[in-house]
Amino acid sequence: MILSLPLLAQTSGFSGGVGGLVARSGPVAKFVLVLLVLFSLISWGIIIYKGLALHFAYAQSETFLQVFRKSSKFSEVNAVCGQLRGSPLVGVFLAGYLEVNQQVKGASQAPVSVSVSGAPKPTVRSLESLSRSLARAATVEVTRLERRLSFLATTASVTPFVGLFGTVFGIMTAFDDIGRMGSANLAVVAPGISEALITTATGLVAAIPAAVFFNYYSSRVRVLTAMMDDFAMEFLNIVERNFT
Repeated sequence: MILSLPLLAQTSGFSGGVGGLVARSGPVAKFVLVLLVLFSLISWGIIIYKGLALHFAYAQSETFLQVFRKSSKFSEVNAVCGQLRGSPLVGVFLAGYLEVNQQVKGASQAPVSVSVSGAPKPTVRSLESLSRSLARAATVEVTRLERRLSFLATTASVTPFVGLFGTVFGIMTAFDDIGRMGSANLAVVAPGISEALITTATGLVAAIPAAVFFNYYSSRVRVLTAMMDDFAMEFLNIVERNFT
């Protein structure tokens, strides 16, 4: 009998590694584990997708800025926008370009100013309206960049508590087993404790990467937002010099 207790503890509590712990878990613990694994898989899908999307957004924004600053006409920049759609600057530029064209066409039907060479000079009627168009486009682009990041924040904040629920239920199971068996040896409490430990660990495994990448991607979005703000000011300065 003395020799059978250690053997029972060895085979009933911690043998078989993590797979054995999961297999011996109760239905509540298994439900918690499935839920945490789903959170983790979806989070990793978003992490990979947003990592690629933000990388291309930044790289194409750098390329777009080079093209924009080397071009002498907005129409030349517009011609390459289709190749750089991953850049949020393209959306801001297209909104500004459309607004400038509409204002120039509207002004052409009214008395227009004349340039030094005697040709009609295209003019914009309202820089304030142009600024609002650029701001609206920037807001749309920021929303697009932040899409799905909220799920990472939810995962980082919720999954530790879901794991904690599994932990509490595992401890309750351990105490219930102690009450039923009338003993507190390792063979009795091991199943409940193992449930508690595995759900706690799974909750942390789901939460930590989500929190890390949410903070990292949020900082990347802030960098791109600053690039859009700077570009909008640069666009307004060019329009003010050439179309007013």
